[in-house]
Amino acid sequence: MTLKFTKITALLIVMTCISSCAHRMVGTWNVSKFETTTPGEQSITLNNVGTMEFKGNGDGEKKLNYSVLGIDRNDELPFKWEWNDDKYISIESEGSEFSKTWIIMENERKFQKWKSTDGTNTIQILELKK
Repeated sequence: MTLKFTKITALLIVMTCISSCAHRMVGTWNVSKFETTTPGEQSITLNNVGTMEFKGNGDGEKKLNYSVLGIDRNDELPFKWEWNDDKYISIESEGSEFSKTWIIMENERKFQKWKSTDGTNTIQILELKK
């Protein structure tokens, strides 16, 4: 009985270590909101535009489909991601509107809110939910 208890305890410790060692971003996230705001203009808010999958090795896959001002966009390009000091996340994906460094505004286990700019006065906000 003691040997069985020891094996079960060891298994629980290993499972806890594996799950706690994985980065919180790893997994598939729903892009629940993508907002673009330019001072002095009306903002554009898109809801449920697709998913982003973050892999533990720093790779990722996007499956995003949305329409802005009548222009359909389909972004299924792979990406690389890097988490920096719980303050920033960098997404690298050639030709993608999401390829940039994002400021992490909210960092929860099942909710992320990021903010960035396009290099001009336009502010972009991205909300992800697990």
